[in-house]
Amino acid sequence: MAAQAHTNLPKHPLSAATTDDWPALPLEEWEDTYHTLHMWTQIVGKIRLGLAPLENHWWNVALYVNTRGLTTSPIPYKGQAFEIQFNFIDHRLELRTADGVERGFALAPKSVAAFYRELFAVLREAGIEVQINPKPQEVPEPIPLDQDETHASYDSEYANRLWRILVSTSLVFLEFRSRFLGKVSPAHFFWGSFDLCTTRFCGRPAPPRKGIITSEAYSHECSSLGWWPGGGPVKRPAFYAYTAPEPPGYGSWAVRPAAAKYDGNLHEFLLMYDDVRRAKSPRSEILEFAQSTYEAGAELARWDRSSLERRQES
Repeated sequence: MAAQAHTNLPKHPLSAATTDDWPALPLEEWEDTYHTLHMWTQIVGKIRLGLAPLENHWWNVALYVNTRGLTTSPIPYKGQAFEIQFNFIDHRLELRTADGVERGFALAPKSVAAFYRELFAVLREAGIEVQINPKPQEVPEPIPLDQDETHASYDSEYANRLWRILVSTSLVFLEFRSRFLGKVSPAHFFWGSFDLCTTRFCGRPAPPRKGIITSEAYSHECSSLGWWPGGGPVKRPAFYAYTAPEPPGYGSWAVRPAAAKYDGNLHEFLLMYDDVRRAKSPRSEILEFAQSTYEAGAELARWDRSSLERRQES
């Protein structure tokens, strides 16, 4: 028997969030900064990838939203640990080690190659030696990160806006995540696709996929919820949701809110960020989207919802 839908959402401080918590982020106004930041985060993410033990679905590579920006969380290194953080308040790249070393440099307009050189110089000063594959992931026509003089923009206002959206979104995602008793990912930021997401799993293996990245990422049936700044055919930031493998009938399921639409090319439901930020309660809009798209996949794929979901109080 399917678990009851969560139609009665509890009150939450984010229900009264201001427009400052959900600022405008028009893609055309910060696209150059977006592409530069994307490559900067790939450099930092690849450092974590090179040193952190492999976790299921590549969870070991992700970055995390915190109260200053994006962080690697502690990275193991020769019995110690260090952390790299993008500080989008003071606009600095910060390195801290468990034995008290602190280094950093300003986030400002500079090429990806210049950022690469500065970061590895800071790591060497702290006694950390690491190598990465400089080829960017999941981008068309990749330029090696240590040679990229093309992407060199940094608008501090839009970097800060991005972070504020990620903070507000991650708090809602964490609330949605807490409703699930089965295996569920953290709310984490993947630097390959430059998006924030959280993913639920029913426990069943999925049909094998080809490719190093996708075979690990989609080894088990999942339902994913995320936000990303847009790109390609999607010209605005959006929330997205998908079920993998996609069950028959998924795209025709009547999801909520009314502004949510299924994109047949992406095989994802989309809810545009601008529709959410203008809503009376952005939190409620996101949770409604999250719950209804999850229910679509879970029902059609016949997940055992009664054992996977935490019962919500009315």
